[in-house]
Amino acid sequence: MPTAPRTTEIAKSAPPPTRSVLRDTAFLRLWSGATASGLATWALPFVLGLAVLDRTLSPAALGLLLAARTVGFLAAVPVGGVLADRHSRRGVVLWSGMAAAASAPLLAAGLGRSLSLMALAAALAGAGQGACRPAFQALTAEVVDAGRRQQANAAMTLSVRVSTLAGPALTALLAVALGTGTLLLGIGALWLVAALTPGRGTSDRTSDRAPDRAPAAVPSPERPSFLAEFADGVREARRHPWFIATLAALTAVIATGYSATGVALPLVSRDRYDTGVVLAAATTAYTAGALAAALLIARWRPPSQGWAALAGLAAYGFAPLSLLFPVHPAVVVAAYAVAGVGIELFNVPWFTATQREVAPDKLARVSSLDFMLSYGLAPVGLALIAPAIDTFGPRAVLAVCALICFAAPAAAALVPSARHFSRRTAPDGNPAA
Repeated sequence: MPTAPRTTEIAKSAPPPTRSVLRDTAFLRLWSGATASGLATWALPFVLGLAVLDRTLSPAALGLLLAARTVGFLAAVPVGGVLADRHSRRGVVLWSGMAAAASAPLLAAGLGRSLSLMALAAALAGAGQGACRPAFQALTAEVVDAGRRQQANAAMTLSVRVSTLAGPALTALLAVALGTGTLLLGIGALWLVAALTPGRGTSDRTSDRAPDRAPAAVPSPERPSFLAEFADGVREARRHPWFIATLAALTAVIATGYSATGVALPLVSRDRYDTGVVLAAATTAYTAGALAAALLIARWRPPSQGWAALAGLAAYGFAPLSLLFPVHPAVVVAAYAVAGVGIELFNVPWFTATQREVAPDKLARVSSLDFMLSYGLAPVGLALIAPAIDTFGPRAVLAVCALICFAAPAAAALVPSARHFSRRTAPDGNPAA
């Protein structure tokens, strides 16, 4: 049977909007809340690291607290996804932000006194962070119309990169005048901003749905169980082969390439170049590249957005590849800049396509799958990379990781619907035969 033609209006992004999303008050409130949550998320391990420097906290205790935060995050992400589809997404952001804010004074109270209290507080902080992530993703789709979502997602990721670039210097300056406990309370204040700033989304927005979406679910007297609702989100994700294939590629890149360079870059900087400058320059170049790409992708609409995004994801392979051979330090820095550009050219279309293609009443649950797998397996990769380097040597591990970074997105690109990050549809909007 002949395949029906692809509906280009669905498969390709809308042209760049004439009115900037940054002039939209509802989005600015959402952006401010998401930025505050991003700052708070980034700042916690940095501030706890300062506690290690002043010997208030031991390195082992720091590892325990970060592990507790990760456990809280992974436990809360699927819960937050179900709750954000079941109830008000604004309410989920409010209560998850308040929970994370409550963890800050507990961390400050336990600092130097009770590691158990700090571990519980770190798990609470991770739970608040995890629960709000899918809700923020779904709120973006509610607050911003389809034609401006790519610009909105670029603005969201731009704030993350600016925080990463400027945050360490700002926090170090504040640490001169303020103690670690006060900085932890400051993180709590950021979470309060994240909880209270966003406005309410429009839960019944239907005019910008893709034609192949199912209508929003009608509430029934007997609500399904949590597991049944989460399984419904998994089924929705499976309706989009491009999503499953791309998520597998993203998970592979983060679990191998990102983790390998996180462990190997400091070692290479120390052992091969005998300086920490290469480490600092490469990480800065990565963030600078991501910043430049976020500005570009806010306006650029590639004809085959899925292939372009997957090519950007594959560009991360240049980071471990640059560490394989005794090249000039400038080559390592340039490779990390390319990786930064690529990851942002991937992130923004990926988020935008998910918001466009997934059924609105299941968007938070599908987004929670993304965060669970891509972020959830990163600690596993970090835990396994160091023993692998000790056993097989850094060159072998880096070579395998670079190969995976290039091959996984290429394999995902072979899925037919991956070219435009959209399912095949007939002109009448129904799935093609």
